Amino acid sequence: MVETTHLGKSSALPASPDAAVLDYVPNPRRGALYLVRFAAPEFTSLCPVTGQPDFAHLVIDYAPDATIVESKSLKLFLGSFRNHCGFHEDVTVGIGQRLAEEMKPKWLRVGGYWYPRGGMPIDVFWQSGPAPDGLWLPDQGVAPYRGRG
Repeated sequence: MVETTHLGKSSALPASPDAAVLDYVPNPRRGALYLVRFAAPEFTSLCPVTGQPDFAHLVIDYAPDATIVESKSLKLFLGSFRNHCGFHEDVTVGIGQRLAEEMKPKWLRVGGYWYPRGGMPIDVFWQSGPAPDGLWLPDQGVAPYRGRG
């Protein structure tokens, strides 16, 4: 059994993204080329100017290499943004960069589909580099803004 910080234990929501501990476990299908998707349709953070909540539908896609991210630790990490002030670009890119830096997947992308602020939705996309040849990349499935319905 792999030792994890959160799985099977009671864990409080981290006070900040920097305080969040992400757990990684060995990839049970290392060597296979496949895509993992996490969707967080009710993601929230705070505007760094007004302190008002911002809402997004985040989609995280990655092709694992040696490790996979443990989903409970990812959920707690994403939840830690509820009290974090950051512009949409900083939040979206920062999530992708942290996961890529720590997990070292073959490839990773984050789509941040932010709900309107000041009447304008802001969508932010980041990826670690070109997708590996042969990797199936489905559409992220989030409609252009029309109430995001």
